[in-house]
Amino acid sequence: MPEFRYVARDSRGELINGSVTCADRSGAILQVERRGAVPISIETLGVSATPALSTPQPAKRKAAAAQALAAEEQVRTLGYAQQHLFTEQLAHLLGAGMTLDEALAVLERRLKHPRLQGLSRSLHRALIDGRSLSQAMRDFPRIFSPLYVNLVSAGEASGALPVILQRLVAHLAGIKNLRDRVQQALLYPAVLVVAGLGLILTFMTVMVPKLTGFFKGTGQPLPPATRLLIDANEGLVRYGWLAVPAGLAVYAGYRLFTQQPEGRLLWDTFAWRLPLYGRIMRYRFFAQFARTLGTLMENGVTMLSALELLEQISGNAFVAARTREARKAVVDGATLSTALAGQALFPELFVDMLAVGEQSGKFSNTMHMVANVYERELDKQVQIVSTLIPPLVMIVIAAAVGLVVYGIMSAVFGLTQNLRVQVH
Repeated sequence: MPEFRYVARDSRGELINGSVTCADRSGAILQVERRGAVPISIETLGVSATPALSTPQPAKRKAAAAQALAAEEQVRTLGYAQQHLFTEQLAHLLGAGMTLDEALAVLERRLKHPRLQGLSRSLHRALIDGRSLSQAMRDFPRIFSPLYVNLVSAGEASGALPVILQRLVAHLAGIKNLRDRVQQALLYPAVLVVAGLGLILTFMTVMVPKLTGFFKGTGQPLPPATRLLIDANEGLVRYGWLAVPAGLAVYAGYRLFTQQPEGRLLWDTFAWRLPLYGRIMRYRFFAQFARTLGTLMENGVTMLSALELLEQISGNAFVAARTREARKAVVDGATLSTALAGQALFPELFVDMLAVGEQSGKFSNTMHMVANVYERELDKQVQIVSTLIPPLVMIVIAAAVGLVVYGIMSAVFGLTQNLRVQVH
């Protein structure tokens, strides 16, 4: 039987090498995986191993770091769909029995998108230089989140990288679906708002000046509503150009304010407690928190590490601060349900279901059930908001147009009355 030489990573993430005897290459991969290692390269004995797979020297480490930096500048970032495609393809190839080295080489040739090709090439080179996949992914923080990298690291340590990549695919698909549903539901109201503002501006800048010019030419006294309309039009024409610099100044002030830790905390607290937008944001966070926590726990990530990751990816300073306090309580010996209940961040239903999951020993399954519950609640809230906004926008537009029409008709009626008086 042929003998195969392999290079792999053990449960501690260190490079190991050796040889196995079996009938074919797939059998060699299976034997290496049974030893609790992730195969990187497998060759028939007698073929010299690739020198680049040895432990890299400092010079090689510097060269690898420089290559990673250049690759990051080239790749920059990936969309959610591209990241999902890369993860899915890599999971399929590893599940089919390929080594990580072979799978990345195949993706480098197969993927047509330039950024995906550059990413696959960079990860492949890092792997050849002796680094693990999770270590290479840390060079691309704008592509791979801490959650993603830590799950890959857990998969390498446990020897179940294909399984964890499949779970990552499902997780990414769920998060993308959640975002898409919110965006699609709010798209129509946003279009209505923009169309309404455009209609009002067009009416005020095109039609009103023609009518008010005629009324001024008559020399008759104008009603208060008409004078107010004329003043509004003149103010819009004279000072309308200030809207752009004013908007830029407000945006710059917002960025400057939120770049300070105290300002960021105050703004995120305000956004969290808003009536409509805040409610949607809260339900979306509850669903994403539960889904992510369940995914992390079922992949062997410890509770404290999972809470630390959730704090990093929360995207809200107020939520991150509360999650940090809950993590400190867990370190002191409290259960997660008790720690979260003390922060007044989650509703009672969420905390109660979390406690049931802790007591039943089916924590991950319970977290996925909680995520399903709050995703349904999120859909209801988005549906309510998307149903209320269109009539509210129409009422505002109708009121604005009605005021303009009233101002014009008041002047017309006043002019008609004066003509009648003159005739008599």
